Amino acid sequence: MIFKSTRLEGAFIMELEKFEDERGFFAHGWSPKELGEHGLETPLAESAISFNKKRGTLRGMHYQAAPHEQVKIVRCTMGSLYDVIVDLRPSSATFKQWAGFELSARNRLMLYVPKGLAHGFQTLADETEILYHMSHVYTPESTRGVRWNDPAFGITWPDAEQTIIARDRDYADFAAGEMNEGAP
Repeated sequence: MIFKSTRLEGAFIMELEKFEDERGFFAHGWSPKELGEHGLETPLAESAISFNKKRGTLRGMHYQAAPHEQVKIVRCTMGSLYDVIVDLRPSSATFKQWAGFELSARNRLMLYVPKGLAHGFQTLADETEILYHMSHVYTPESTRGVRWNDPAFGITWPDAEQTIIARDRDYADFAAGEMNEGAP
């Protein structure tokens, strides 16, 4: 895997290192050795799939609070999406900053999301599927979120025509130290 730093501390875009021949290619999609060589956490507790029927579907911004924080590796396996992360770590040099990336089945990029960052996405195509690898099992009582359009972050989303579920739309304004409960 090829690791590229993002502007958010500890977050990386991961590109497949392909071994190609006339049949196609082979590449690692998960390697504790390679992640460890970059100082990244490597435990894998569970994987999940999110399927979204319509273009413009927006999910997020979600994270899990301590002691159930999660590292996530996110990859789009069908369609395409605009993936966004927000740094919620008060001690981080990139606190309250966000970054967005296009992930698609075609570009095969993955996003490494460290603990303490909220994550969300907006689909750019109908029938978009996302695969998550997570370092801790989903724990409903630790689920938190921040609003996708909170002025504290100023996230710019690509599509004005969005479908947003109530729990993501109704998070209160962000205030440092006040994290909002919710569901993914």
